[in-house]
Amino acid sequence: MDIPYAEMAAVGEAAHAVIREAKAAGVYVFGGGINEDVAPLMVAADGTVTNETYPQTKEFDGGFCVLELPSREAAVQWAAKIAKSCRCSQELREFQYDPES
Repeated sequence: MDIPYAEMAAVGEAAHAVIREAKAAGVYVFGGGINEDVAPLMVAADGTVTNETYPQTKEFDGGFCVLELPSREAAVQWAAKIAKSCRCSQELREFQYDPES
């Protein structure tokens, strides 16, 4: 994300406006930003801990949100709103619901 520091407040407000819209629409489940001050760790199945991300990437992950939507088309529409407000591409994923979680 290459946004000048001077514009970060405006981007944050635009993103918050979309989140408020999602809450008002009743589709918002959860979201949050990633704390840049804390380095990511990778914890392997054998318990090994390394200072890296998975998959190894140089890309910045600013945060995420979870929305409960009726269709993939609706998800694409919300992802487009979020991308526009954040001024960066969004990765769209679908959860598989697990009744035991």
